[in-house]
Amino acid sequence: MKIVILIAVLFLSSCSNKPGPSPAKTLPDSLHSKNKWIERSYQIGKQFYNVYSPGWEGANGAIGDAYLFRMTNDSSLLKRYLYQFDLKQMVNGTWVDDRAWICLAELYWWEFSGRKQMQWVNDAAHRYVDARNEGRLSSHEGFFSWYNYPPNADVNEQIITNSNMNQMVSVACKLFEATGDRRFLDDALKVWNGDGKTPGIEKIFYRGNGIWQGKGGLAAFGKQLPWESASYLSVLSSLYHATKDPKYKTIAIASAKHILNPKNKWIDSTDCYQINMDGNGAFVHFLLDAYETAPDELPEIPVMVEKMLEHVWTNNHGRATVQLHREYDHAIRNGWNPHGGEDGYGVDQIGTVHAQSQALRAFAVFAYYKNK
Repeated sequence: MKIVILIAVLFLSSCSNKPGPSPAKTLPDSLHSKNKWIERSYQIGKQFYNVYSPGWEGANGAIGDAYLFRMTNDSSLLKRYLYQFDLKQMVNGTWVDDRAWICLAELYWWEFSGRKQMQWVNDAAHRYVDARNEGRLSSHEGFFSWYNYPPNADVNEQIITNSNMNQMVSVACKLFEATGDRRFLDDALKVWNGDGKTPGIEKIFYRGNGIWQGKGGLAAFGKQLPWESASYLSVLSSLYHATKDPKYKTIAIASAKHILNPKNKWIDSTDCYQINMDGNGAFVHFLLDAYETAPDELPEIPVMVEKMLEHVWTNNHGRATVQLHREYDHAIRNGWNPHGGEDGYGVDQIGTVHAQSQALRAFAVFAYYKNK
């Protein structure tokens, strides 16, 4: 099966002439101050807007704002991503998951703004189909996955394959929901389950009982499963919602419980922050996707996330030896270990687009679930 760009364009253009959303209401300032998580999200957002860039970092912040809009119906947020920070003008970047974050931002905004802004679905589909036609959905390493580069790409770079994250599977599930085009879901299922001859990522990496195992190494260069495979929680959630197959929910529950067990040394036993890695906005969102899928089985997740975010906001209750929260402009550090030393990109950065976009995503997504 080959998805051809022209077919996608013809299919999606038929949806693009729907009327725009009804005018959104702006949330009164007085309501901001009555809810500390909403207020903190807006405060973090101000610094994010100062350092915004139109790539994958900007997309992470846009995802946070989508959840803030979902909760507040603040029309200024919607206008920001329609005009000032037009999502369609975002730059794909090099690695395939850079593109996935942008697609997800567009699809969250489409969903939360009333499912009427079809230009965001169209653009996400173009980005997805382009990546697919470049050969980035492949089995050239012996299993189906989304890869950073097509087979035989001459990049001379020791870099993770996207068997580590596969956020394009979530994109495919959301495009299936938005368009009804079964080919997107077929792609997602092939990556997870294989095609009967060549395995998918579950068979390659999942060991059962919530345990995933891949190659070791640094988070960006060599390690196959960053965030202790937490990224698969969002993928599993997307697959479950698209198919209603309980196996995806079951694996998500087991995986979340394994990740959040302090005995496994991924999170701190008191304040629940990641001990050894950055990307905390994505990490928080992965956990909350699992919670949305199985709230009765995973009631501990919002409690633990709240502890994590309070730890950041209070600089580990005043005990941090590195600054996590710069109070005068509400800049947030990229890594959340109060003593530093994490693995990842620019873990010591504070208030940069990388760090601030992750913070906005974490705080705003949590604010939504806290006030749901």
